[in-house]
Amino acid sequence: METAAEHERILREIESTDTNCIGPTLRSVYDGQEHGLFMDKLDVRIRNHDREIEKMCNHHFQGFVDSITELLKVRGEAQKLKSQVTETNRRLQDDGKDLMGSMEELKQCRVQQRNIATTVDKLTHCLPVLEMYSRLQEQMRAKRYYPALLTLEQLEQTCLPRAGQYRFCSIMAENIPRLRTQIRDTAMTQLRDFLESIRKHSDKIGETAIKQAQLQRSLDSSVSTQPRALIGRRGREVSALTGTDGGGAGGQGGSPVSEQDSGILDAGDDEEGEEVPGAQELVDFSPVYRCLHIYTVLGLREAFENYYRKQRRKQARLVLQPHSNMHETLEGYRRYFNQIVGFFVVEDHVLHTTQGLVNRAYVEELWELALSKIVAALRTHSSYCDDPDLVLDLKNLIVLFADTLQGYGFPVSQLFDMLLEMRDQYGEILLKRWNVTFRQVLDQDNYSPIPVSTEQEYRHYTSQFPQQDPELEKLPFPKKLPFSEFVPKVYCQLKEFIYACLKYSEDLHLSSTEVDDMIRKSTNLLLTRTLSHCLHYAIKKKNVGLAELVQLIINTTHLEQSCHFLEEFISNITNVPPDTANATKLYGTSTFKDARHAAEAEIYTSLNAKIDQFLQLADYDWLAAVQGGGTLTASDYLVDLIAFLKSTFSVFTNLPGKVAQTACMSACKHISTCLMQLLLDPDVRQISLGALHQLNADVRECEGFARAGPVAGFQGDTLLLAFSDLRQGIICASG
Repeated sequence: METAAEHERILREIESTDTNCIGPTLRSVYDGQEHGLFMDKLDVRIRNHDREIEKMCNHHFQGFVDSITELLKVRGEAQKLKSQVTETNRRLQDDGKDLMGSMEELKQCRVQQRNIATTVDKLTHCLPVLEMYSRLQEQMRAKRYYPALLTLEQLEQTCLPRAGQYRFCSIMAENIPRLRTQIRDTAMTQLRDFLESIRKHSDKIGETAIKQAQLQRSLDSSVSTQPRALIGRRGREVSALTGTDGGGAGGQGGSPVSEQDSGILDAGDDEEGEEVPGAQELVDFSPVYRCLHIYTVLGLREAFENYYRKQRRKQARLVLQPHSNMHETLEGYRRYFNQIVGFFVVEDHVLHTTQGLVNRAYVEELWELALSKIVAALRTHSSYCDDPDLVLDLKNLIVLFADTLQGYGFPVSQLFDMLLEMRDQYGEILLKRWNVTFRQVLDQDNYSPIPVSTEQEYRHYTSQFPQQDPELEKLPFPKKLPFSEFVPKVYCQLKEFIYACLKYSEDLHLSSTEVDDMIRKSTNLLLTRTLSHCLHYAIKKKNVGLAELVQLIINTTHLEQSCHFLEEFISNITNVPPDTANATKLYGTSTFKDARHAAEAEIYTSLNAKIDQFLQLADYDWLAAVQGGGTLTASDYLVDLIAFLKSTFSVFTNLPGKVAQTACMSACKHISTCLMQLLLDPDVRQISLGALHQLNADVRECEGFARAGPVAGFQGDTLLLAFSDLRQGIICASG
């Protein structure tokens, strides 16, 4: 039943479906297993339709016969119509022969017109090719390689495909790779020339950039109303906007008008007062831009970037290698810095005028490498320097070098850290120079009070040294200053040393407190180490006299009193109050006090040594008889000794009272001790009364000297106590 129903559905579908779409239906019949049964049903359906058609024909048969009859009548009329048409055609053919001739001529004209139009069209496509190829040749002759490469690309991609297959087009197409290679190689040659040129002229480029930075600093410190020169990145940005950089990576064509492929433009000597030219104005970067554009168009930009960076790294290593004798002159350092600045000015300009040829990370990597090598080289070469002026000039040069590169955005904190390290070296060199200076001052000093005969002379010395003595000012001229030339000279040298330290601290971006602390520490080293050693050298040297030692004590006393003036002087130049918390105090007071104590000790020692020389002349006859009549006089040696002591202590009038008293007491005690030793000498086995009388006379001379008060300040008979033991010994020996 299912099969019969399916066959019935297929038959209905065949009857109702367009003949063109019956294929899938029949396929379903042949795909089934009841093909024969379907064919039987199909035959039955066909016979049914045939019977229906026969019935319909029988029903319309009369109408069909009538139609045939009418059709036979029409045939006769059709024959007539055919004859008329044939005649009309003949007449038309005869009349159309002339027209056909005209149409043939028109056809030939149209063919010619079409050929002309085709020719014009082909020429329209070929002429641009020829014109562009001619322009390409002209650009190649003019060495305008980047426009030539653009022309070549347009010729290859646009014009030649439009022109069609012609022999000259084939020749041009074959020449295109060769021309492209020629342009690439020529551009690379120009780039190599540019790199070599800027390597040779980096000194000049850096010198110009440093001059710009120096000019900027001078303008910053002068009146602000004057127009400022644009340096660093500001100048570069303005020149980029105004198109004065000689082309850029983003410009049309990318090649400036200037074709000076050397890379360095001519610049005349700067006249005094004229504006310093920009560092970028000295360099024609067109070879870089041109080569970059060309390699970009050729799809080789990455290879070009790698080559450029590799070559510049090699040049950086050469630039950063200092000469072995760089430390000998400032010019050696200047050339070294100029080359480095020139190198990084070029890299900074390339960074900001090209799109990715170098990037910030690459430049920073180069600068970090350079910074480490620069610091190492400066540490090594500066260590050979023993001239403070050269170190100071080097420091100023390093500051200018750092400020220049900082203007281009490079971090320079390590350079300033290194300058702080060099400050200690500079201080040591200063100490060595001032050691020589102080020794010269001490050696050349006459150790005598300074005589002044006029007010002008007096003001001259008081302007050099802060002398404040109202009593001295009241005295009439001529008069004497209590100290020798050594005092004002040393005080001036101390101020000069402070100024030298201050000069080094300038432009190091230090606070006033840091500068003050640095100066005070350096000055303390000068006082406690250098000046102290020089003073002790002067005190301990051979053949130094008592008068010199006395004057040294007077000098150091005045220098000690001037220490607070040095404190004020430092505070004035650093603008830091001396009472600031944690401020370093000067050790000048202790330095001069120690020197004075050493001089005092040396006075005591020298005075005792001189006394010993006189006492060595003592020649007592211990068995001498008693002389009759008259008073015995003191021994000659003792008379000379007392005269010497009186003369010596008269010089002590300007000494502090305690020092003079101590020296006098020490001398008296030493005389007493020595005479007592003579009296108690084991070699003296017997002493006569006459010898005791002579010794007694000598002791009376000494006691008379003590009573006379050779030094003011002793109370009563204090000085006589120095001879009390000796007097007691003589009394015992006489009893």
